[in-house]
Amino acid sequence: MPFLLLFILFIAPLAHSTPPPIQLASKFHDDINIEHYWVSEKLDGVRGYWDGKQLISKQGNPFAAPPWFTKDFPEQPLDGELWISRSAFEEVSGITRTQQGGSNAWKKVSFMIFDLPSSTEKFTQRVIKMQKLVADTPSPYLKMIPQQKIATHQALQKKLDEVIAGGGEGLMLHHINAYYQVKRSLDLMKLKRYDDAEAVVLEHLAGKGKHYGRMGALVVKTTEGIVFKIGTGFSNAERENPPNIGDTITYQYIGKTKNGVPRFASYLRIRYKLE
Repeated sequence: MPFLLLFILFIAPLAHSTPPPIQLASKFHDDINIEHYWVSEKLDGVRGYWDGKQLISKQGNPFAAPPWFTKDFPEQPLDGELWISRSAFEEVSGITRTQQGGSNAWKKVSFMIFDLPSSTEKFTQRVIKMQKLVADTPSPYLKMIPQQKIATHQALQKKLDEVIAGGGEGLMLHHINAYYQVKRSLDLMKLKRYDDAEAVVLEHLAGKGKHYGRMGALVVKTTEGIVFKIGTGFSNAERENPPNIGDTITYQYIGKTKNGVPRFASYLRIRYKLE
């Protein structure tokens, strides 16, 4: 086999497999001065990273975004979410990961940025830079997640209630003096009603009673190696056509047992399908 063909088959696919250097959020803790934080909505989209030349996932895989989608993006790294609207995760995931609807479907999608990874400035300065960058960029697909100040913890909870009532997922809090850190940062927090996590589907359990003849529960395995069952949160259609074995799902829960098993686990959606 010619060397060039060998390179294309075996070397080229590895070129984009390195995850980008992104910052991750920690869980919210209330022993903070809320006036020292910017607050934004936590969008339920697909994490995206623009490296100045191409749009890639947090796993390092390039998105098949049409050239017209990114042609006016700036030549600097941007961190954000590929997003359509609240409660539209399945749609944006289908478009960005599997090209459902073809390239024209990308016209529904916006790249909602929330940080500038290459900047060495504090977050407040990065907010100002992002606002100017988006204002100066002609692309209709590049937008910024609005950042706001909230004065009290009571006002923060009211804002959370409003977002959830409107179909949103939660809030993000970012310290005004924080630097962009390639790790799980204590200066960046997510605030939600429930915790959520991902797990891989190991097995389908047959339903009983009203669910006889279709899926009753999933046996899943967490990233920590905990195996447990999820039997709630499914629509009738999802029980008829459940996630495949090997798919990664997202579930929500309220705390964990002393053995690390998520309590009151409920199915949310397929996060990644096994290709």
